Amino acid sequence: MDSEPRFAILIDADNISDRYVKIILDEAANSGIATYKRIYGDWTSPRLASWKNVLLENSIIPMQQYSYTIGKNATDSSIIIDAMDILYSGNVDGFCLVSSDSDFTRLASRLRESGMQVIGMGEQKTPKPFISACNQFKYLDLIYSNQQKEEKEEKEPETAEPPKQKTGAASAKQKAGAVSAKQKEPSSSRKKSSSSKEKELKQVRKTINAIIEKFSDEDGWLFSGKLGDQLSKRMPEFDVRNYGFTKFTPFIMSLGNYETDKRPASGGSTQIYFRIK
Repeated sequence: MDSEPRFAILIDADNISDRYVKIILDEAANSGIATYKRIYGDWTSPRLASWKNVLLENSIIPMQQYSYTIGKNATDSSIIIDAMDILYSGNVDGFCLVSSDSDFTRLASRLRESGMQVIGMGEQKTPKPFISACNQFKYLDLIYSNQQKEEKEEKEPETAEPPKQKTGAASAKQKAGAVSAKQKEPSSSRKKSSSSKEKELKQVRKTINAIIEKFSDEDGWLFSGKLGDQLSKRMPEFDVRNYGFTKFTPFIMSLGNYETDKRPASGGSTQIYFRIK
């Protein structure tokens, strides 16, 4: 008998791109076994043609849902009905709801009320209520972007010949042109992105501090596993990959607000503890 949790993956094809399919399945596999893999949409629509090429090779079952009325999302209703049918079947321990649509907020809450583990997946545009209704939430576009960056770095040659330096007036003219071009570049989007990220990190630090103060021992130390577990419960959208990291401990250390203590554990392993500086 399998000891891993069983999940139903339900994908809203209307607002999720097929380029995320591998990420969706990999993230679900990290949490358990995919018992159901279904994707919903109007497959007579040319908009979903790109999805058709990846369904068969990934064993995802397309569920046809016609758009009976303009302006009404019949796909959402179909997902909700199927989710409740699967819930009452008793065949799963959790659900992966893949959508950036807030219409699934109540569904996520209802599934959790029934003791289900709910993992949400969508893009950064996903409304906060849906994110908060899930046990965990994965930003597919951020994970995809990080993967693309890593693949690009791997393809680049390890040793590249440095560009030849020009001298004299030509070099000075080139530098002046580069500075001028840089000054002309619109900076609003970069500032907005940087400001938003710093705001998120500020909230992460605040949450981490609250967790450590609540659960630490008399000397202020808290086991990293406990910290990570509590952080995911309080911030479902938290994922170290959102900040360019692959592991939890290096991310916490990068914040610069915490002391680290490595302690020996059974089997020759090491446990990491954190304390507020």
